[in-house]
Amino acid sequence: MNEIRIAPTCVPMSERDLAVCRDQIVDFAPAIHIDVDDAVFAPLFTWPYCSPGSFDTFDLTSVKGLTADVHLMVQKPESIGLEFIRAGASCVMGHIETFQSATKAQDALSGWRSAGASEVGLAILFQTPLEGLESFISNCDIVHMMSIDRIGTQGIPYNPSAPARIADFHEQYPDVTISVDGGVCENNIVELVRAGARRFGIGAAISKAADPKAAYEHLKSLAESALE
Repeated sequence: MNEIRIAPTCVPMSERDLAVCRDQIVDFAPAIHIDVDDAVFAPLFTWPYCSPGSFDTFDLTSVKGLTADVHLMVQKPESIGLEFIRAGASCVMGHIETFQSATKAQDALSGWRSAGASEVGLAILFQTPLEGLESFISNCDIVHMMSIDRIGTQGIPYNPSAPARIADFHEQYPDVTISVDGGVCENNIVELVRAGARRFGIGAAISKAADPKAAYEHLKSLAESALE
């Protein structure tokens, strides 16, 4: 898989926030990366959670026209992953650290795929050894690698050792699509691509830019140039 895809990140506190994020990017981006926090695995909770560990009913009509990639930073990803797929999410990724056993993880991935997800995968925290993914690779379309030391709060600095970690994984599993999340910007996207990453969830470097469309196009151009 050699195509670069950048999905601007949304961390919605409400369905209205999600709609605003969509409206800001729909003219230039093909996909939206939705961060979902439960205040159990992650320190805070975001939409559609209404209290720690509990979520409301929801749909994804507010992101119409965009492919929805969902990053589940939640302690119990199985059921909410199914709900996102039923709502129309294309890609669902749950954290390997949240599954109690290899069987639970395999069951979740299989269940998400059977429910209609185009892609299913696992996310992994920066400090979690890559060896933990070995038992699951055959069922993963994508591995979502964090490039920051902690999750759940925007603005945590990018870890400069991320490319080496990504390159190590890519060398072992060259056919698995690698997605990267956390502090990705114009200063590091080239080295991340050269390490093996092809997908990116990017927040502040796009959303806080004076011209988000121009920032998106610049990042995509840099990433694609690294493939040449």
